[in-house]
Amino acid sequence: MSDTSSSNPLLSAPLLPPFDTIKPEHAEPAIDELVANCREQLRKALEEAGDSPTWETTLAPLEEAQDQLSKAFSPVSHLNSVLSGEWRTPYEASLAKVTEYWTEVGQDPGLYRVLRALAKSPDFAAWPQPRRQAVRHGLRDMHLGGVSLEGEKRERYAAISKRLAELKSQFANHVLDATNAWTLNITDDAELAGVPETAVAAAKAAAEAKGLEGWLLTLDGPCFLAVMTYAESRTLRHKMHFAFITRASDVGPNAGEFDNANVMAEILALRAEQAHLLGMKNYAERSLASKMAEDPEQVEKFLRDLAKRARPAAVKEFAELEAFAADELGLDKLQSWDVAWAAEKLKQSRYAVSQEELRPYFPYPKVLAGLFAVAEKLFGVTAEVDTSVSTYHPDVHFYWLKRGGEPIAGFYLDPYAREKKRGGAWMDDARVRRQTMAGLQLPVAYLVCNFSSPSKDAPALLTHYEVTTLFHEFGHGLHHMLTQVDVAAVSGINGVAWDAVELPSQFLENWCWEPEALAMIAGHYQTGEPLPRELLDKMLAAKNFQSAMFTVRQLEFALFDFLLHSRPEGANAEEIQRLVNDVREKVSVVPVSPDNRFQNSFSHIFAGGYAAGYYSYKWAEVLSADAFSLFEETGIFDPATGQKFLQTILEQGGSREAHELFAEFRGRDPQIDALLRHSGIE
Repeated sequence: MSDTSSSNPLLSAPLLPPFDTIKPEHAEPAIDELVANCREQLRKALEEAGDSPTWETTLAPLEEAQDQLSKAFSPVSHLNSVLSGEWRTPYEASLAKVTEYWTEVGQDPGLYRVLRALAKSPDFAAWPQPRRQAVRHGLRDMHLGGVSLEGEKRERYAAISKRLAELKSQFANHVLDATNAWTLNITDDAELAGVPETAVAAAKAAAEAKGLEGWLLTLDGPCFLAVMTYAESRTLRHKMHFAFITRASDVGPNAGEFDNANVMAEILALRAEQAHLLGMKNYAERSLASKMAEDPEQVEKFLRDLAKRARPAAVKEFAELEAFAADELGLDKLQSWDVAWAAEKLKQSRYAVSQEELRPYFPYPKVLAGLFAVAEKLFGVTAEVDTSVSTYHPDVHFYWLKRGGEPIAGFYLDPYAREKKRGGAWMDDARVRRQTMAGLQLPVAYLVCNFSSPSKDAPALLTHYEVTTLFHEFGHGLHHMLTQVDVAAVSGINGVAWDAVELPSQFLENWCWEPEALAMIAGHYQTGEPLPRELLDKMLAAKNFQSAMFTVRQLEFALFDFLLHSRPEGANAEEIQRLVNDVREKVSVVPVSPDNRFQNSFSHIFAGGYAAGYYSYKWAEVLSADAFSLFEETGIFDPATGQKFLQTILEQGGSREAHELFAEFRGRDPQIDALLRHSGIE
């Protein structure tokens, strides 16, 4: 490293990101130096390997250099997601450099020869399983990266990879900017009739922060959902719904300003072109080459079969909602902006329970403590906050995950929504567990949610849906942090088949519905009173309320994504819309506004890693429901079953194939029965 490492904190490579000293101007110089170091290490490793490469002399030094690069880029990428603004430009510049480097590595013929030589070496079978898996994955990924291409085709493949990285970032920026661009200043509190007090207080605080009178509504998740679910004003619901469904499109309040139509079209065309360069029919084939599913036909059959099972129940559920809306609410025609509101009214009519009624029993501090207690009972780990660790925002805290009092991992928890923070919830890795020359590097994760912030008078009060979101992301975090693998490429979430990566997250959600676990999670924020049995019974009774409607909505997204990427060529905005309409006609049961442009903000497939992979949520839900069914048989806190899940799933990372690990845990291949039973679908 150069002398600049002493002045640039991104070059110091500590265990934890130095958030107290990182500045946007540090990003590009650090990435430049670390990319150059990676290139030099690759050159040296290949030169010294000759005809006798080894893990220790060839791959280990390269892993070390690449880990230094990842540890510098990780906080830059993360800060762009949670503090967008001044970090956007340095992130995009750094992303271009990092993408270019990884594309080079993926196409390096010398490295490919080394991996092939290692895989064919006489002692390869005696290597530790994680190293063998890393080599196999390396060969596969280099093939998918275009290493076998030559000349202009290889150059074109690399150019496409670079452009796709730019487009994905542009898509995400458009969605964030479009979300932030719309606000509604309410000055008459009568317009907010029905909206929960927590949401009204947050809107009041948002207005005060902007120096405005009254209340400020935004398209951030907590505010949007509160209005759509509870606002009595049909006009207000329509206004917010219209703004939300038209984000980043050619229609709506900011029509054309952040339009993602051309971005989507170019992304799809380039993905199809890359697949063709590899000799594949479409991008779906390329996507599945590294997944658990065997081929596109299997995925499409899985989705259509599940839709066939769920849609009759969904049709019945929606017919009941229409009848209730007409008879009890005076709505002759149920519009898309009425559905959530009417559904909440029907739910309260049937079960006399609402998410708002549950909120006081789920204060964030109590839920968090309960989550940690569940993890301790299941997997023998504890979580302890460390206030001495610097973070990037006052809302963010750092925790050590410990076993037997000794740290084994760490994580940053960023729970609340705020301006310039990307919406949704996610987990990402800050550090990966790996063996270094200096010893074992512990894994570190980022866990991000977008809950409503605490008020002046109360802690953040979560809906039960938000409780399951927190458990979901912590499940991802445990998958990353509890790994016992020390090879970076297959450690934690690395190397895990994408359609199995949701298994631990969806699996952990199950404890949010178990009375024994709820006793640890819930407690009134003022009195500490446990969730009353009557309220608990109502909540459990309402668990599968409109579950078939939710299932077909997820299948709508999954089928649209998979069919879109199964096209031999790309698609323009009109073709994308036609496909959306066609899928909805066959699967959906809820009315959709003709102005709906949900695809223009479908970040999972256009800005994230779910292209031709959104089916993974339902695929992994089969796995998670089936895995949890073993706990239903043995006891939800059965120590032996918890240890078995820890050892066969969480600790293994990507070092073994997902189907093999699941079969080892469950004693058989996955079955769909538990998912249908948990969803109340016959």
